[in-house]
Amino acid sequence: MPALPITRHPPLHIAAAGLLLILPWELSGGDLWLMLQIGSAQGFALREQWWLRVLLHEGLRGLATIAYLYLLIGAGFALPGLRTFTRAQRIEMFCGVSLSLLLVSCLKSLSLTSCPWDLAKFGGVASYVPHWLPGVSDGGAGRCFPSGHASAGFAFFSVAAAVSTPARRRRVLIVVLLFGVLCGVAQVLRGAHYPSHVLWTAWLCGVVATLNHHLATWLQNFREQSKTLPANPAKSI
Repeated sequence: MPALPITRHPPLHIAAAGLLLILPWELSGGDLWLMLQIGSAQGFALREQWWLRVLLHEGLRGLATIAYLYLLIGAGFALPGLRTFTRAQRIEMFCGVSLSLLLVSCLKSLSLTSCPWDLAKFGGVASYVPHWLPGVSDGGAGRCFPSGHASAGFAFFSVAAAVSTPARRRRVLIVVLLFGVLCGVAQVLRGAHYPSHVLWTAWLCGVVATLNHHLATWLQNFREQSKTLPANPAKSI
């Protein structure tokens, strides 16, 4: 049985390096400082701006939903744009995106962290409590960490991971990054999320994409090796 080829590849090392970018931001208190620059005691002026609420929130979410449904159908049928991928690759893409969305959704449902616009500093009722303090309520509605909207973009890291051609993988990765960043920035400007929520969402989706790809590769190698084994080992002795 082949070993899972995780430690022989750099993506997990990149994930570890990602923590070195996120943690300093967290420890510096950058989240609250930035939101104080955007919002006021009256709330967030950009919260209901059309281009943020309709175009970059509802619009991008709709595009992500269409793309997800396309992957769902494409897992069984070679649709245009997916015909160059094997069925195993298409299934890997759909499973990876689904796992990323599910993980972020589950973490949000368990989170006691409220959104910035729920803080008393911005006209709400909650107090600021860092989301990395488990079990500590801020007195608000909670269920805001990590960023669900950003996951609508970053979850598609699993599509990039399944692409075997390096140049094409880079192009897909750039599109996914831009999509996720747009989703995340829109919600930060509206007061719906802290920057760290977006960063953690990107990190989580990246780790899921990496593990999902290595698992899919391992399963494919296992199936191929199984086909080469003799049907009856006893007769080959």
